[in-house]
Amino acid sequence: MSHFEINEIKRLFLSRLDALGHVLSQAEKHFGELDSKMDERLAPDMFPLGAQVALACNQARGFAQWCANQPIDNLGKEVESLARAREIIAQTKELVNSIAVDDAKLDDIKRIGLGPGRYCELPARQYLSEYLLPNLYFHITTAYAILRHLGAPLGKADFMVFLAPHVRQEA
Repeated sequence: MSHFEINEIKRLFLSRLDALGHVLSQAEKHFGELDSKMDERLAPDMFPLGAQVALACNQARGFAQWCANQPIDNLGKEVESLARAREIIAQTKELVNSIAVDDAKLDDIKRIGLGPGRYCELPARQYLSEYLLPNLYFHITTAYAILRHLGAPLGKADFMVFLAPHVRQEA
């Protein structure tokens, strides 16, 4: 199991939310606007682009709210404009920045609702590594894939833009 620290978790959530914003901005540059694309999806039974943004944000929001001992207040899946997507990304980043607990919080047990009548309880470190982070990446990846499918010229460097400050060129 991974050993997480609160500051590392905050950095991870913030950088991945920035990557999601970057992917949306790159797609907007290509298409000229994205509002008409927010209902696009990869398959009929999958959530559309706008919902993927909300669901990605819900992972970080839920963690921040749990850290503050607040009830989890998930965003609705009706994100119908790029302006709204940017707004919820910014609000989520504010929540993540407000996390003010020490690393001992990560030893607490987190109850995770899994649909009607189903749940699991995990130590917070496992909650992060086996639930939140896989869900965060799933929804960011799906948003990226929808935009790629629609023709946005996105590449791995856009998806992993958080690595840009660390990239070096060999002499």
